[in-house]
Amino acid sequence: MKKIAPLFTFLFLSLVLSAQQSVQTELPYKMEELTAPKFLKAVEKAGGVCIIPLGILEKHGPHLPLGTDIFESREIAFTAAQTEYAVVFPAYFTGQIFEAKHQPGTIAYSNDLMWKMLEETCKELSRNGLKKIILLNGHGGNTSFLTYFCQSQLAAQHDYTVVLFRPEENPKYKNEIESLKKAKLDGHAGEEETSMMYFIAPSLVDTEALRSESGLDQNRLDKLPYGYTGIWWYAKYPNHFASDVNPTNKKLGELLVKSDAEELAGLIKYLKTDKTIQQLQEEFFKKANNPLTR
Repeated sequence: MKKIAPLFTFLFLSLVLSAQQSVQTELPYKMEELTAPKFLKAVEKAGGVCIIPLGILEKHGPHLPLGTDIFESREIAFTAAQTEYAVVFPAYFTGQIFEAKHQPGTIAYSNDLMWKMLEETCKELSRNGLKKIILLNGHGGNTSFLTYFCQSQLAAQHDYTVVLFRPEENPKYKNEIESLKKAKLDGHAGEEETSMMYFIAPSLVDTEALRSESGLDQNRLDKLPYGYTGIWWYAKYPNHFASDVNPTNKKLGELLVKSDAEELAGLIKYLKTDKTIQQLQEEFFKKANNPLTR
């Protein structure tokens, strides 16, 4: 037994050292954690795919942190990158949030700045070899802005492609998610977002403040016929909070993250190997530059 003990000790220490070396040599997916030499390897391993998780700084009811959308979009990106490697851009919060300027903590940049920031970020990523860019939106107020940004990629030819990730209902998790949900009204800072934050960073959820403000729809433009106006959100939810009940369900939050992350991983995998978007863009601009030539 005395001779065997040192052997077990040696084997145990070897396993620990091997595990430590594995952690040290593992290639980070967070762009801010990569050294310059490792960045070269990351671009190759990612197949040129980079995810920009977009959030915002705004009120999220009385109980969630201002950066909720940043936390959520990055957690989805991190989870996906662990399955299908891609480079994940650092926290990004230059987006559209004019509708929350009346609330404390909102950072609302100008139209020109939010556009230029995203445009130049894409160009800089491309210059560094990341030419397949996925926009992962975590903020509802960015939806129209990002759709238009993608459409505007056809205004001038680039050497990169931009794809807006659009998650769908994931059949793998659909039934379980529905069984866990309690809210009838679940929007901004509602049950899903509260549960996601309770899964990602429970210490940042102020459970005592959960029901200190109303998140019900005040519908103050219910008589407006056939029209859209920018003040619509404020008319409905002046507290910048849309919810009737807000249980903190960590399991629900975990499933919501996993559901989107699995679909995002599928998009990453597709973009790594498929060149259809690039080929179609090249074909489009060749014809756009000479529309009378067939």
